[in-house]
Amino acid sequence: MAREVAYSTMMRGIQELNFNKPSVPCQLLLNGHHAFPLAVNSKNQVIVAASCYGLGRIVVLGHEAYFWEFPDLVKNALGWLQPSPDRAKVGVHPSYKSILDNISSVDAEVCKFRDDLGVYVTDAYDVGRLSKELVSFLREGGGVLIGGQAWHWSHTHPQENVQLEFPGNRVCGVAGVNFTEHYGHRECVPIPSKMPFKWLSRGLQGAYSTIMRGVQELSFQEPSVPSELLLNGHHAFPLAVNTNDQVIMAASCYGLGRIVVLGHEAYLQDFPLVVKNALGWLQPSFDRAKVGVNPSCSGIVEKLSSVDAEVCQFKGDLGVYVTDVYNVGPVAKDLVNFLKAGGGLLLAGQAWHWSSTHPGEKVLLNFPGNQVCGVAGIYITENYGRHGEIAVPSELPLKWCSTLTVAKEDLEFLLKNVSEFDTRSDAVLSEVLVHGPLAFPIGTTPEGRAFLAGAHYGLGRVIVISHEVLIALKPLSTFFQQALQWLDNGRSGTVGIVPRLRRATDPLTKSGLSCQVTDFKDDLSVYVCTSYSDDHCKEIQRFVAEGGGLLIGGHAWYWATSNKGAEALLKYPGNRILNQMGLSILPNTLGAGLYNAQSGKELAEVYQFRQFLPLFADYMTQNQSLSEDQRGCLKKMRRDCANYLSMSAHHCASYSSVLETLTDVVKSGKVPQVSKSRPVSKPEDRLLLEFAREMCKMCPDPEALLPYIIKDRIALATVSNTKLRISAITSGQEEWISTGLYLSPGMRTDIEFPQEIVRKGWRVRIGCQSDNLRKAVVLKRAPVVCESFPVDNDILQVWNLWGGLIYLVAPRQCEVMDAEVVVQKAVRAPYYKSGETSVNDWVNTIRHEPAPWAELEFENLIITLDSEMIRELKRPDLVAAQWDAIMKAVADLAAKPTMFSRKERFVADVQISAGFMHSGYPIMMQTRSAPDLLKLTDKKDPWGPLHELGHNQQRGVWEIRPHTSEATCNLWSVYVCETVLHLHRSKSHGALQPSKRLVRIQNYVKGGRNLKDWSVWVALETYLQLQEQFGWDALKKVFAAYLDMDGVPKDNDGKMNTYAETFSKVVNRNLTSFFKAWGWPITAETERKLSDLPVWSDHPMAQYA
Repeated sequence: MAREVAYSTMMRGIQELNFNKPSVPCQLLLNGHHAFPLAVNSKNQVIVAASCYGLGRIVVLGHEAYFWEFPDLVKNALGWLQPSPDRAKVGVHPSYKSILDNISSVDAEVCKFRDDLGVYVTDAYDVGRLSKELVSFLREGGGVLIGGQAWHWSHTHPQENVQLEFPGNRVCGVAGVNFTEHYGHRECVPIPSKMPFKWLSRGLQGAYSTIMRGVQELSFQEPSVPSELLLNGHHAFPLAVNTNDQVIMAASCYGLGRIVVLGHEAYLQDFPLVVKNALGWLQPSFDRAKVGVNPSCSGIVEKLSSVDAEVCQFKGDLGVYVTDVYNVGPVAKDLVNFLKAGGGLLLAGQAWHWSSTHPGEKVLLNFPGNQVCGVAGIYITENYGRHGEIAVPSELPLKWCSTLTVAKEDLEFLLKNVSEFDTRSDAVLSEVLVHGPLAFPIGTTPEGRAFLAGAHYGLGRVIVISHEVLIALKPLSTFFQQALQWLDNGRSGTVGIVPRLRRATDPLTKSGLSCQVTDFKDDLSVYVCTSYSDDHCKEIQRFVAEGGGLLIGGHAWYWATSNKGAEALLKYPGNRILNQMGLSILPNTLGAGLYNAQSGKELAEVYQFRQFLPLFADYMTQNQSLSEDQRGCLKKMRRDCANYLSMSAHHCASYSSVLETLTDVVKSGKVPQVSKSRPVSKPEDRLLLEFAREMCKMCPDPEALLPYIIKDRIALATVSNTKLRISAITSGQEEWISTGLYLSPGMRTDIEFPQEIVRKGWRVRIGCQSDNLRKAVVLKRAPVVCESFPVDNDILQVWNLWGGLIYLVAPRQCEVMDAEVVVQKAVRAPYYKSGETSVNDWVNTIRHEPAPWAELEFENLIITLDSEMIRELKRPDLVAAQWDAIMKAVADLAAKPTMFSRKERFVADVQISAGFMHSGYPIMMQTRSAPDLLKLTDKKDPWGPLHELGHNQQRGVWEIRPHTSEATCNLWSVYVCETVLHLHRSKSHGALQPSKRLVRIQNYVKGGRNLKDWSVWVALETYLQLQEQFGWDALKKVFAAYLDMDGVPKDNDGKMNTYAETFSKVVNRNLTSFFKAWGWPITAETERKLSDLPVWSDHPMAQYA
């Protein structure tokens, strides 16, 4: 996510970069996890890029002329590069002093480099002698803006390696950005408003290409039997994957350094080109070129004639160290520190033989090689790697599987003497997503939702509990005491407990470990903290990777409600720490309860996300079978896929691997074409519908997936650069603003916004069908068919897999008048707006617009329905007049102004989440009911739409829930029927026939006037009797009285007494006997307050006294 934010910062306000000038750019090679492109041409060449190194940042321009040609880019880049307000000074190399005119708002000076600057601007030619100083400056937090090209240098230095020896690469190479000898194609490059996902993996792909350059195939032959490698975390990536989808070679980074691991030591001799390339990639800088080779691997030195290598034991002043994995134990800590500080490691060896000679020990934790490469997320396993020849693909291999199971012994230790998890308390838990190959559930609900989970990460361990108060909860004390021992891993070290959790100190001390209240520090064995802060994110990740234990507690649901629209997987503080450890805290809630402690263990035996995924893929693409237990996990798989994909970790090979696998599933052609005539109910079909949406949001090439997801896409005529004038005055509610435009399924468009809207809480919404149908047993459409985009830039790209009408969503408390918004491309929809659209235009043109959704916007109401339902509508003005009258009546009874502060909305959908219709914003209804909205006066029973409008007028201060929830809303139905539609109440609904009303009253009285029976039609009768005696005006005055009433009781007894008192005072009659006759709990105090008013003694219920 940091890359996307950085991209948006640096490219803000830039719509294109014109490289079609005499300056011939240099193609840049991205070669590391932190590097990312800023400008990519149509030949897929990177021309401008950025990266991070240590605490600093760097921006690289593919030609020095761009300092002058792109002043906005330079200015934005300087802002991003600035380390802090205290280090704001920008130094500019004397050769480029003329750019000062373009950056007059920046505190800049022309000078030679010095380390007290915040940012230094220079070309790539004169930095060679300063490379050490600039690299140190960058590592310590400085910013570097460097421009140049290497193709000319390459011509004049034909024998030299551009990547290693070109002066600029001695600086920016450490950050994974390299100038190359290749020309960049000259053209005008459009700048996307959002960084394309496929750009995020460029650094990873560059690293792979560098290491495997020139390698066409690899032959893994006997007698060398390799170990399978397991990859964990966000930094490890495969270099060679055999035909069994086993990783045999891999690479990663840790701290400032890089590491390559080969699955057998013989490969150091067998694959000299891989070794040579790897050494070039591993070299930290031109000034640290010395390669040390362990004596056990001395045979490779003669094949490294072009490399400055020596046979030696490890020493810290080397640039790269090559060794087998068997002899690293004594220097493991030194090697980890060397790697962390920027050194390169090439390790080779297998662990299956060690495993056979150490049967009681865990390879993952105790094998010597894993004490080093494990910190970088590469583990050498006891599993044999399959022999055979493999072709080396040009693209990073993304299909591999990890089969190592670690949870069994861990769970046995953690759950000893623990039979249940009693989470019953006031705490509301979140769900934990368990997604890493070394992560496992510990405590789960019966539906398989984890609230407690653990993982191995690097050399350390982590446990997550989804509410921090449970750490100190007495019923869970045994578990957490054992959890600390597991996290401590036999070190008998100190447990640090963050001050916020000091209450947990006493119960945790019973673990036998020394506990102290402290903030994070390096010398702890276990750190106990909450997930609400990421202040020490990198330090904690390093702490765990190098062997520490982490117990972290917290929920994400409150954060999600306070940060609407923000992705919890990406931005929630705890997830910034946990995601790469294979665990994430989700924003959805879990109820407290008493849970079987074996549930997590039982789930782990059947389902582990990363291991279940290839099984599911084979089931869908190759018709492999699943057991009944496995089929029972499909629902969980559906949830996990959707949540995992939202992590958007495109810079991570393991994330890209999941995307690749799911892409194959989508391309199997089995995504159901769900509709009313082709409903869906099977778990696998629901799963495909669910993650097809997420895949199209997250995969690098969604256009390639569309034909497999929506097979009959109709090309509709579009319009370009549509200008909209937007006005909005909102109070306490957000408001959808219709545009009359539609996006076809999968269609993308850019929308341009004025500054008064950008980053002010506005959103773009695509789609009107707001109901989430995930709980429906049968689906007639996809579960979620709307998308929402925060307006966080002046140009925003929006889209929706399923298509939909385009809305602007105005935030609460906003006032914008006549703002211009431009939609680049869209489809016109039939859109009638009272006071603006003429009947003639509607009949001749607008009703024939091609979009499948139409909208009719009246004075206080907007109706959204299938366009086919309005194609023959000739007099929308008459429909408007009818609804204007109805809505005025609705407002009148509610004692509200005639003009609604926000227009009500009806949306007709093929399937909704509850009932035949339901209230809300919008009011949702079944498609088949929509035509009735256009001819309400012809309808004998207009009750439904009026009933839902009534729901939207109900207020908690006078509602007596649950009794009146389906009762008082009907007052609006009766009122509109009688005053607007001139339909007597006895004919407005069958339940209001006099005979039926009488029977209900009699039955209620016979039943003892019990309030549990006072609901719906019975409850409505109370209010109708009041209205029939005192008139509609009395009800209006009562509703008006509540508008300004303070201190209304929140309990039902209090509300009923307040209502009785309020109504009595409005009509100047003592109504207590009437309400008591209905069984209301009228208090003596209420009777005393109303004792001076004349009593209503002849009320309709008196006859039942």
